[in-house]
Amino acid sequence: MPGIIGSMRRLPPPLRPHRHDREILRLALPAFAALVAEPLFLLADSAIVGRLGTAQLGGLGVAATVLGTVVNLCVFLAYGTTAAVARQLGAGDARGALRQGIDGLWLAAALGVALLAIGWPLAPLLVDALGASPAVHGHALTYLRVSLFGLPGMLLVLAGTGVLRGLQDTRTPLVVAVVASVANVALNAWLVLGLRWGIAGSALGTAVVQWGSALAYLRVVLRGARRHGARLRPDRAGLRAAAAANAALVLRTLTLRVVLVAAAAVATRLGDAAIAAHQVVFNVWTMLALALDAIAIAGQAITGRSLGAGDVEGTRAATRRMVEWGVAAGVVLGLCVLLAAPVLPGLFTADPAVRELIGATLVVVAALQPVGGPVFVLDGVLIGAGDARFLARAGVITMLAFLPAAGAVLALDGGLVALWLAFGVFMIARLVVLTWRARGDGWLVTGAALPRTRRPGRRPRGGLAGDTMRQS
Repeated sequence: MPGIIGSMRRLPPPLRPHRHDREILRLALPAFAALVAEPLFLLADSAIVGRLGTAQLGGLGVAATVLGTVVNLCVFLAYGTTAAVARQLGAGDARGALRQGIDGLWLAAALGVALLAIGWPLAPLLVDALGASPAVHGHALTYLRVSLFGLPGMLLVLAGTGVLRGLQDTRTPLVVAVVASVANVALNAWLVLGLRWGIAGSALGTAVVQWGSALAYLRVVLRGARRHGARLRPDRAGLRAAAAANAALVLRTLTLRVVLVAAAAVATRLGDAAIAAHQVVFNVWTMLALALDAIAIAGQAITGRSLGAGDVEGTRAATRRMVEWGVAAGVVLGLCVLLAAPVLPGLFTADPAVRELIGATLVVVAALQPVGGPVFVLDGVLIGAGDARFLARAGVITMLAFLPAAGAVLALDGGLVALWLAFGVFMIARLVVLTWRARGDGWLVTGAALPRTRRPGRRPRGGLAGDTMRQS
């Protein structure tokens, strides 16, 4: 036994047993499965619509871009709710946690109805703005307008996911995601291929499933509210506080979206082969990011609960461990990408030029995975801490680091590999800024309520990042 213990102590930090490992894995593994399930089933949707024709598939792509942008900008409903609920739970107030969650659900419902009312008349303009061809335009408009009726349900799903994550439950969102995804494929196949309702059937099926998922979350939350005696009616002060606290998260998300759109715009101007390769590489990056994001979701839940309980040292220890997990996962994923790089391009295209670009760019993607791991973890930790104002400022700073680099690639016709190296500058800038924040104490604000100001309380000195880098 002493020999075994001694050998375990010589292992690298990510491989040594740690008191937070079980909790991290309990939250991260179901979150990972839920995150990966959705894009896989969205691919199935595309396959179903693709059977209708190229114009219908193009219409789905245009409408999905609009809807994806809206949903991405509203992801604060999940993130902000997770942080608020987890803090109340950590403070020992389960009823207060559910009240926070119910306020988040009311905010999601109100926002969803407002976006439906605004989006319906603006739908033709949004489709035109994306440059849809005459053949694609009608299909895109149909899909978008039908899907808008499912948008309030989708936003309720985001808020409901945030409530359950804040309550330290990532298994229920996994079950809902898997059941909804399977139902979505089956319903779409029936409506599109069976009843021959075309692209409108696909949009209707998705909207129905979104509302079904929303009702499942509402049932779980309402059951918990009755058990703990939490009120169900909306609270104006709570809604205003939720909206104000989440405004900064919207800005943070918007800066990320600007970077991704700018990268796609530059790739488009680099040539047809470049944009085709960029689309494939970006999809690979997205899947890898979702895998790493599972640890970030655990970080949101654990950090919010720990700070709500006033456990600063526990928060630091859990964060250090999650950063170690993030680095280790990034290294493993990077090696997997390197091993797959010679094979992956041939799965997507027969064009030699595109395959060559994909293979070369995947090497950059592989090298960025050990950077992405800690970046996503620290982002999740600071979201869980309610440090949204800093994240918004950090988003602006890192966006400004990327845009000149991307502009230089375009001006010098540097190619797709150079564009992804510029994206690497963005990721490294995020790592530097988030690590700098994590070294300090300003984000470690304890208590049941999300912090509106950043005043560090009395806590031990010592930076997180320095300890983390030494152990990693």
